[in-house]
Amino acid sequence: MNGVHQALGRDFDRLGDELVFRRALAQEGRLGPIRWLSMLLGVAGTYRKHENVDVIYEVGGRRTVATLTPS
Repeated sequence: MNGVHQALGRDFDRLGDELVFRRALAQEGRLGPIRWLSMLLGVAGTYRKHENVDVIYEVGGRRTVATLTPS
């Protein structure tokens, strides 16, 4: 998650076809009009937490990466 290795049983569990993390994953919410205006004017950017999970797995001997977003 965000470049940090997560271990099954320590950081997350697998329930069926779902990954359940033991801590909450942060997602950046919708930006309001003031934030959009400040970004447009170059006054501020958006520096909120936004975590993605990259899952690396093999299918038919080929390594594949899927980026997941929390639901």
